[in-house]
Amino acid sequence: MKAESLKKRLKRDWRSQAPEDRPMTTMTIRMPEDVIEDLKRIAPALGFSGYQPLARSYIGQGLRVDMERLENDTAVVALIENLKRHGVDEDVIQAALSDAVKA
Repeated sequence: MKAESLKKRLKRDWRSQAPEDRPMTTMTIRMPEDVIEDLKRIAPALGFSGYQPLARSYIGQGLRVDMERLENDTAVVALIENLKRHGVDEDVIQAALSDAVKA
């Protein structure tokens, strides 16, 4: 997915959209039991119907922060465009960006 289309999607207010407007897929993730118990404990206090919506919210928040940081870094955007012009595959660029964010 191109960064610009992801940025537009993330800027929409996802809470106001009907579920059919946001297709979902199943994801399996291993997490420590104590983290799940903490999510279950605080989800109702934060107004969530369960721990999974709270976990999705945390993931979405982190993703929006990282996307905003990457989109606003004009040097990174210019580098990405330059690499594309030189024929570097978008998957390679995304993998490199992912590695750089982790570092």
